Amino acid sequence: MRILLIEDDSVLGPAVRDQIAADGHSVDWVTRLDAAGDALHGASYDLLLLDLMLPDGRGIGFLKRLRARGVVTPVIILTALDQVSDRIEGLNAGADDYLVKPFDLAELSARIGAVARRYSGNPNPIVSHGPLDVDLAARSVSRDGTPVQLTAREWALFEAFLSRPGQLLSKAQLEEKLYAFDAEVESNAIEAHVSRLRKKLGPAIIQTERGMGYRLGKP
Repeated sequence: MRILLIEDDSVLGPAVRDQIAADGHSVDWVTRLDAAGDALHGASYDLLLLDLMLPDGRGIGFLKRLRARGVVTPVIILTALDQVSDRIEGLNAGADDYLVKPFDLAELSARIGAVARRYSGNPNPIVSHGPLDVDLAARSVSRDGTPVQLTAREWALFEAFLSRPGQLLSKAQLEEKLYAFDAEVESNAIEAHVSRLRKKLGPAIIQTERGMGYRLGKP
């Protein structure tokens, strides 16, 4: 997934960013709401992590404006505001989850995964696809019962296909999934990773639509 982190804490921000990247996601980190707005205009995100108290305003107002415009991207609030009334306000504004600081980074990873699964239409972290058994929470794959090791980049692409079964994904959409791993994605990166996924998971796991993109193969 590509995640936008909106957090101005100079200690927590890098820690969350590094945790997200270690989980295999790409992440953009901004510290102000105006920068968040610019980021959302320039890229497509799968999830937002939103602090409520930022230098240029409150995250609640920002979230309400997003929802009023019809933006349905899932949002997890990260905040030190721990009153029940604060939680209710955040959830009623359109947040999908609410995590109070300080929090364990492993719990954040679990909540990100849970929200992503709900939005993909399958809250179950265990997915079967032909000979493949995939544990989305543990980020593990086995083929005919044998574990398969995927790199962070390979997992990022495979997860993109799993979350959109049957949907055609363009090369540009897939390149966004690798954005955080390299400052510039090499022109042949997608082809190379798709080739390695086919070798590891089976030649029919990803179908090529020539000149258009790729889609997850049928089980």
